[in-house]
Amino acid sequence: MGDVVNLKRFKKRGEREQAAKQAEANRALFGRTKSERARDEFLGERSARVLDQHLLNQQRIESGDAS
Repeated sequence: MGDVVNLKRFKKRGEREQAAKQAEANRALFGRTKSERARDEFLGERSARVLDQHLLNQQRIESGDAS
C-alpha cells in the first residue's frame, strides 16, 4: 500500500518550487551584480554633487558674490 500524502502539503511544495523557478528566471533577466549596483550608486551621487555645485555657483553669480 502506498504512503499517505497530505494533499495540502504536496500542493504547497509544488507552488514553492514553481515560485523558486520563477524567481531564478527573474534574477537572470533583471538582476544586477553588486559591482553594477555600486557603480550606479556612485554615479548617482556624483551627478547630484555636480548639480548641487552648479546650482550654488549660479546662485553666487546671480547675487553678485562671484569670488
